[in-house]
Amino acid sequence: MAKVYTRTGDRGKTSLYTGERVSKGSLRVETYGTVDEADSVLGEARAFAVHDNVKETIYKLQKELWLLMADVASVGKEPNITADHVTNLEHIIDKYTESLTPLDHFLVPGDTQSSSFLDVARTVVRRAERNMWRLAETEDVHEVDIRYLNRLSDLCFTLARYEAEVK
Repeated sequence: MAKVYTRTGDRGKTSLYTGERVSKGSLRVETYGTVDEADSVLGEARAFAVHDNVKETIYKLQKELWLLMADVASVGKEPNITADHVTNLEHIIDKYTESLTPLDHFLVPGDTQSSSFLDVARTVVRRAERNMWRLAETEDVHEVDIRYLNRLSDLCFTLARYEAEVK
């Protein structure tokens, strides 16, 4: 039986996907950890979503976040996330927006349980994006990954509105 623990991180180091050992406190580890956090909050949103299409959309996003985490946890590799992923997020946003009333005021989170989780996911994704921008100041990152996070926060906002508004 494989054990969950390896003990290799007991001294504050972890391995990137590409094998390099780095501090667990590094901004790269913080960034993919924040993406992992967003994945978990999206899982909560999916568990409480009232619309099957939203559940399906979130599930697909969660699978893509594994690709994004691999990008952030890798050095010198071609990105898994592509411009097509970003364009697809834009199409999904547009599709859901068609069902929503025009936005003419600020929204206060908390209308429904599922929309609340999506609002939390939005803020976690935005934090991941800020982390990526900071990481890009000192290390190589894939610009497409930053654009993906930006669109993903927009999609979380849109899905939260959809969950709260569409009956």
